[in-house]
Amino acid sequence: MWLLDNPRLGDAPSVKRFAGHLLKQPARQGVVLAQSRLGQLLCRDCGNTRDRRMGVDMLRQAARAGDRRAQLELGRFYSQPQINESQQARHWLESATMQGSQEAKHLLSRL
Repeated sequence: MWLLDNPRLGDAPSVKRFAGHLLKQPARQGVVLAQSRLGQLLCRDCGNTRDRRMGVDMLRQAARAGDRRAQLELGRFYSQPQINESQQARHWLESATMQGSQEAKHLLSRL
């Protein structure tokens, strides 16, 4: 995860691929933080539908376990115009808001 958080390295596609590869095993084993970060990576940076679907699944697992970042990311995902699932977006944004996310609160007010 430090690779992704590094301001100089974290934006490079090769670093993202490598970090995603390293996160797969812990995510599959149920490590919530790994699920959250891998889900974010797959949803934001992968162009294909299969990876994005896997990313949403990872985010959903982490969000159900109480991960605020995953809840926020799902709220963002479901509120996108091309997805437009406002009920799902509202659910996840409310969950993140209850955990103190100001960004989720802001997005919720715009729904």
